[in-house]
Amino acid sequence: MAEEIRTLDEQAAYLQVPKSTLYQWRLKGFGPPAIKVGKHLRYRACDTDKWLAAEAAKAPRTA
Repeated sequence: MAEEIRTLDEQAAYLQVPKSTLYQWRLKGFGPPAIKVGKHLRYRACDTDKWLAAEAAKAPRTA
């Protein structure tokens, strides 16, 4: 089975953030890793899920 690859638009929709946020995160070295394919950015779903899990682990738990 092929690995899921997302476009910038798909990634922004998945994370429910504006595309500009993904660009800013990339400039700051934050956010899920992106892969340059020519002039386009692509995001592997597995990398995004790992990043989300790591971010969730950092977040303080509330009761």
